Amino acid sequence: MSERVVCPVCPRACALAEGQLGLCHARRARDGRVADDNYGRVTSLALDPIEKKPLAQFRPGSLVLSAGSYGCNLRCPFCQNASIACAGPTDVPWREMQPSELVELAESVRGQGNIGIAFTYNEPLVGYEFVRDTARLAHEHGLANVLVSNGFVNPGPLAELLPLIDAANIDLKGFTQTFYDFVGGDLETVKRTIATLAATPTCHLEVTTLIIPAVNDSEQEIAAAAQWLASLDPSIPYHLTRFFPCHKLTDRPATPVADVYRLADVARRYLPHVCTGNC
Repeated sequence: MSERVVCPVCPRACALAEGQLGLCHARRARDGRVADDNYGRVTSLALDPIEKKPLAQFRPGSLVLSAGSYGCNLRCPFCQNASIACAGPTDVPWREMQPSELVELAESVRGQGNIGIAFTYNEPLVGYEFVRDTARLAHEHGLANVLVSNGFVNPGPLAELLPLIDAANIDLKGFTQTFYDFVGGDLETVKRTIATLAATPTCHLEVTTLIIPAVNDSEQEIAAAAQWLASLDPSIPYHLTRFFPCHKLTDRPATPVADVYRLADVARRYLPHVCTGNC
């Protein structure tokens, strides 16, 4: 059997033979190491309102150049970006963009209100090297860096990015390990990521939970999540967003708007800045 090499990016620790892709479809074993096979491969590019990330309290009213690639290390059956997040290099069209090209494009739309670059749409941390290299160059040009992530990452790659990220929104998909078993992740890893970002004074942090009927919509679970976030920093904005049937989770209706508002009131017992989305 050929020797395998272990990917260091997330707790999945995929052990890959030469040339093999990891579960994320974005990292490949090559020459005795696991590299981001999706480096510079951009599938999605848009100039978005910062509030769409969602970030409610970071440079409100501004725009951010949002870039995505392909791949993700979770398998959420309700993924809203499954066409790229669940894709590999042969499944979706992409264009090659070096960090310098993406930064140059971000510079070119500054006059339209752009403040920087958001790494988003798929899971950016499965290609953290591209995020790191682009974010470093963006800072040299006075541009802000925004990370939108599931937070399922090991401490090493996260530490490389911490000095470069100005704002982040992390998905806290649920607040039980049972829920994270449902999506193929680990709650404690995501909590550690959130706690690390909350303790980083140079990074503005917001957190989002998608409310799915009969899955993570109990008052007890939202109260526990909000209470824990408040223990880190009571000023963290917490977004509760409405689920719509999509991808592989089409056997239940959209979340009732009244439920989102009710759960937001529960979260406000602990956090003053609670936002509702998709309502």
